[in-house]
Amino acid sequence: MTGIFIFSGTSEGRTLSKMLAAAGADVHVRVATEYGAEVMGFDDDIDVKVGSCGGAEGIANVIRENGYDIVVDATHPYALNITEHIKQACEATGAFYIRLKREDSDTDSDRIVKVSTVQEAIDYLKDKDGNILASTGSKDIALYTQIPNYKERVTARVLSTMESVQKCAEYGFSGKNLICAQGPFSEDTNYATLKQIDAKYIVTKDSGTAGGYEDKVRAAMRAGATVILIERPKEEGLSFGEVVKLLEDRLGLDMGVQEDSKRTVNIIGIGMGGNGLTLSAKQRIDESDLIVGAKRMVETVAMGKDILEEYRSDEIIDYLDKNSRYRNVSVLMSGDIGFYSGAKKLLEKIDRSRYEVHTEPGISSAVYLCSKIGMSWQDVYMTSAHGRESNLVGLSRVHGKVFTLLSEQESVHEMARQFIEYGMDVKMTIGQDFGYETEKVFTGTPEEVLEQEFGKLCVALIQNEHPVRFNPISIPDEEFTRGDAPMTKSEVRALSVAKLKLSDDSVIYDIGAGTGSVSIEMALVAVNGTVYAIEKETEAADLIEVNKLKFKTPNLQVVRGLAPEAMSDLPKPTHAFIGGSSGNLKDIIGCLLDKNPEIRIVINSVTIETLEETTQVINEFGLVEEEISCINVSKARKLGRYHLMTAQNPVYIAVVRGR
Repeated sequence: MTGIFIFSGTSEGRTLSKMLAAAGADVHVRVATEYGAEVMGFDDDIDVKVGSCGGAEGIANVIRENGYDIVVDATHPYALNITEHIKQACEATGAFYIRLKREDSDTDSDRIVKVSTVQEAIDYLKDKDGNILASTGSKDIALYTQIPNYKERVTARVLSTMESVQKCAEYGFSGKNLICAQGPFSEDTNYATLKQIDAKYIVTKDSGTAGGYEDKVRAAMRAGATVILIERPKEEGLSFGEVVKLLEDRLGLDMGVQEDSKRTVNIIGIGMGGNGLTLSAKQRIDESDLIVGAKRMVETVAMGKDILEEYRSDEIIDYLDKNSRYRNVSVLMSGDIGFYSGAKKLLEKIDRSRYEVHTEPGISSAVYLCSKIGMSWQDVYMTSAHGRESNLVGLSRVHGKVFTLLSEQESVHEMARQFIEYGMDVKMTIGQDFGYETEKVFTGTPEEVLEQEFGKLCVALIQNEHPVRFNPISIPDEEFTRGDAPMTKSEVRALSVAKLKLSDDSVIYDIGAGTGSVSIEMALVAVNGTVYAIEKETEAADLIEVNKLKFKTPNLQVVRGLAPEAMSDLPKPTHAFIGGSSGNLKDIIGCLLDKNPEIRIVINSVTIETLEETTQVINEFGLVEEEISCINVSKARKLGRYHLMTAQNPVYIAVVRGR
């Protein structure tokens, strides 16, 4: 078997070269520059030389001298001259020519202006206002001098080589309008660059997904910039998978790739700062040809590997679908994949018929924090307030230990302020930046936490020495702060809330909430849900706010106004309690059913007329009538040595639901 001659200027070329060498082929690679050779990162078993060989004749001489039968052109799509020279050399020598083309990328958007050349891009921009990021390299940098006031408006981003810097400096690009770095760049890096220079335009070539094109487009959309796209020349050739199959057949090699076989995706929890890897997880990473994850994660473990800085499930799957050359991929997740991790969404969406999926756990921040302070965690309630709502006050009211994920310092301080507002006597242990040099653990009161500064990655353990353990249903009436507003009495309230059959995370409307007694009990039951107390009377709404603080229910939101108008902007309810409708029962039920046709509703009536209205509404909307009960409650009062029973008004309780 003779050697294989590969002209490599892309990540596809690098991957193919490594796969051929691993299969036992004699691989010889040409790259354009010393920097290109360094970026390729080849092992000692792959021969790498720098230089273009001196045109078609030079390439032909190299082919003849070394007896190469197969030449693979894996150069950049825009390197048209070298591609033409390689073709001519193969025709002259009889070598078998293979063109490895890049995967197509999506270039359709109303914010993308398509042109054919850099000069056309310059012509388009000449009469436009605003700053420009030129990311087309140093080769065409002279063309940008045609743009009026270019030294102030145009920032060039080029490779960090002496040749590139000198060429840019020759045309006046230096200092603040010159960025030297090796791509491809992540979406966040592109976005930060565009915002920093206040760019209205970015000029780029369609370098494909592997070349970072899609990250540039997403960043531009976020930054409000227009993409001036120099379209990729129409190229013929074979996909990565087709090239692999052709070489396997022609050379009798087994490169371990079957287009119809499943590819491997490893979903790996990397623990704290990348320091919590299991031996199995480390082995899977070592065997992977692509590492995916947020920048801070891939930087810790992806040395020498192709990387994709991405954490969103849809984008990860889309990238894998478009880049079939990656057969073994590791997706990194912070902490443990089973605790509020992006792994859940990725596992739900990935196609198991196409991908063989392996999961590897990592050390979670909860386990790590408890170990740092010498505390068991089997009795800790686990939740997250990182990018989501969490009723930490309510959870800490009923649990002795609550662990939560947080975000940056402001989320820590906001948590402390809420505990102070609701008068919670708790101890807080805050952990930050686990696994990094800035790691910190602080324990104190909410007031002391407010005085501290914290980093970007924070968690908390909240300890309450006296959690409330009793059932929250049927709070004595006298415990509520009351005014002149009506209040549903304890016995009726207990039965009404029980009939709703609330869950831990229910979303409930209390319509005509009065003093908020029913709202309070529902909020205590649905501690991870939300109660919207809708009340038109100002004095009554003020009383609900008072009781909200007294009973420590921040998951109760007071909505001031008349139903159903006050309900229009509220989220979809799972349940509703109607204690007062102000004559609008039909419109209220209609609004509830529009929001959730399967909603469960309890309607309380004190008068025969309201009960009649309730039965009419049930029939008109075709509600499922589970039951209608009449509750008569009498309570004893002492008169000397006697107990006399005093009757309360009878209350009709209707339990209905949508179909």
